[in-house]
Amino acid sequence: MHRHKYKILLVIFIIGFAISTILTLTPVPAFCGPGQGCDTVQSSSYAYLLGIKNANYGIGIFLILILITLLHMKTPRNHTKHAIHIGVILGAAVALYFLYLQQFVIKAYCRYCIVIDIALIIGLIISLLYWKH
Repeated sequence: MHRHKYKILLVIFIIGFAISTILTLTPVPAFCGPGQGCDTVQSSSYAYLLGIKNANYGIGIFLILILITLLHMKTPRNHTKHAIHIGVILGAAVALYFLYLQQFVIKAYCRYCIVIDIALIIGLIISLLYWKH
């Protein structure tokens, strides 16, 4: 399962990178549609951290995780394994926070964000199930 775990995590990181790129480069109404939950979430103050769109952070973070995972798959090392696990744990924690915000604070959902959030939570479950590998 060792190799499969990192292949699955790699796919999750690629999905996160692709969606973050779409959310960054496409105007909100073009991918969300006006007046829909996605538009509400992407237009909220919670869509930004320090004045920078969260999706911009996603591009960088997912790109780093993709590169670390590819490196680890080629040449497994403890430090790359730990970096991947830390990335997945932090990513899943942020995903749970964003799901909380959408459910209880914003009271609207961005379908793109939910895909990333659920993927990161699945990544955490996979990491925990196969922690030693």
